[in-house]
Amino acid sequence: MINLSITQEQQSQIRQGQPLLWLNPKYQEPSSAPAKPDVLEMYEAQARLARFAPVLCQLFPELAVSDGIIESPLLLVPHLHQVITPMGARTLIKADHGLPVAGSIKARGGIHEVLCFAEQLALEHQVLKDIHDDYQKVLQPEVRSLFGQYEIAVGSTGNLGLSIGIIGAALGFQATVHMSVDAKEWKKDRLRKRGVKVVEHDADYGAAVAAGRAEAEANPRSYFVDDENSPRLFMGYAVAALRLKAQLEEQQIAVDSDHPLFVYLPAGVGGAPGGITFGLKAMFGEHVHCFFAEPVQAPCMLLGMAGRPGAEPVSVYEFDLTIDTEADGLAVGQASQWVCDAIRDQLAGVYTAEDAALYQHLLQLKKLENIEVEPSAAIGCLGPQMLNTPEGRAWIRNHQLEEVMDKSTHLIWTTGGSFVPKEEYQAFIDKAIRCV
Repeated sequence: MINLSITQEQQSQIRQGQPLLWLNPKYQEPSSAPAKPDVLEMYEAQARLARFAPVLCQLFPELAVSDGIIESPLLLVPHLHQVITPMGARTLIKADHGLPVAGSIKARGGIHEVLCFAEQLALEHQVLKDIHDDYQKVLQPEVRSLFGQYEIAVGSTGNLGLSIGIIGAALGFQATVHMSVDAKEWKKDRLRKRGVKVVEHDADYGAAVAAGRAEAEANPRSYFVDDENSPRLFMGYAVAALRLKAQLEEQQIAVDSDHPLFVYLPAGVGGAPGGITFGLKAMFGEHVHCFFAEPVQAPCMLLGMAGRPGAEPVSVYEFDLTIDTEADGLAVGQASQWVCDAIRDQLAGVYTAEDAALYQHLLQLKKLENIEVEPSAAIGCLGPQMLNTPEGRAWIRNHQLEEVMDKSTHLIWTTGGSFVPKEEYQAFIDKAIRCV
């Protein structure tokens, strides 16, 4: 018997691969989160990224315009709003599909974790006297030689691997990315062109991570980026909330009791959306409501969040699912227990979607707003629609939000897309047209 906070009807829907909205019964119950991270670590991550900004400017000339800060724009999408949002004052897109350097939501967290390791080595070997020293010293040939004695490794479905591999190789590390069977070929090619070693596995994300972890443990000079259990990744992702708060203030968009913010985040193993949710709750408290979005064949965060605190998350395979989805970045069979426990009381809910719906919204984004994304990045567009279901409307009533919904803001967080080759994107469009 699987012990989950899911009704029998919902369990049946999950098994049959049917879309659904699951609402978190532990939402806004702090006692349900046994291992809450320290918010100060988010500010420390922000400061570390700022210290390395001059280095990143040198490594990636495209960052000159942002002074070495890797950030995406906040876009107002009025045409999309008219079509997908039956409630609310506006719809926004946090355009992480266009993040420079890595081209996906994984850029902040992945790059932050590698910079943590680089900083640690530089301080240990006295390349840097302290954190107030000139960080451009890490670009010296002798320091690159030092870094070259170490390996950075990661297991990935694609986008995290791009992030880790690109920054690791740029700093001079030996970079190895263990890719799961669902990873796109063009992502592997992009890594190899950057000098990254790509190890392909004929198995899913979990197997790729396990293989990468085991190989790294056998090498004392290998640093493994563990997407399932990494506070460094988590806090790098959380920094996005600090940046978003500033962007909302610049656009004079209020977030308060009269102007709630609803955020829809694509979810794989949970690190990126979990970190962002943690950061947003630190910034806006009860006035922001975050929902994760997953493919019907890979609802691992739904099962993880519906489980017991401290318990290993239930695998989607126990529900006879396949993780067979075109949303490759979300094709994960088991959620991160660490992330589930960290945000147990902060996540409002999870909804699932079929691939056909992702393609329809991918086409919609292109036609209405000229925004090009991967299928996994389009899943957030379904959020307002899921909130307008009977279950969603009941949740809105229970949280006493009915009277302020017309003044609410709905934010779709996109993941990847800007680095997709033209022929790959055209194939997405062709398939989307067939799905309509």
